[in-house]
Amino acid sequence: QVQLVESGGGSVQAGGSLRLSCAASGFTDSIYCMGWFRQAPGKEREGVAAINRDGRIKYSDSVKGRFTISQDNAKNTLYLQMNSLKPEETAMYYCAASASSYCTTLMRDYLFPYWGQGTQVTVSS
Repeated sequence: QVQLVESGGGSVQAGGSLRLSCAASGFTDSIYCMGWFRQAPGKEREGVAAINRDGRIKYSDSVKGRFTISQDNAKNTLYLQMNSLKPEETAMYYCAASASSYCTTLMRDYLFPYWGQGTQVTVSS
């Protein structure tokens, strides 16, 4: 099993920045890819960014140029630097982990069996 714990969420004004962290523990050797997803009230969960062990990265079109995903393999920690945040990006942000080699190609939630509890990001206008 893999356990994921997110941190770093909070409230920020539009245009502001936040940095999310996700600490992984347990059977982390099984993880090939990690990603960030978000879900706003009444909306479907969507992929934001994913990164695999080889450093391949995928971003959703809506965050390209503003968000940066990174990882510290030695610390088993995933990060998401979010800049120029918009009110419509208010959501619960989730960290997820996968053994799939497709996760940076498809970035679909069904490819990720392990999930954190989420951290709330609120962007005010």
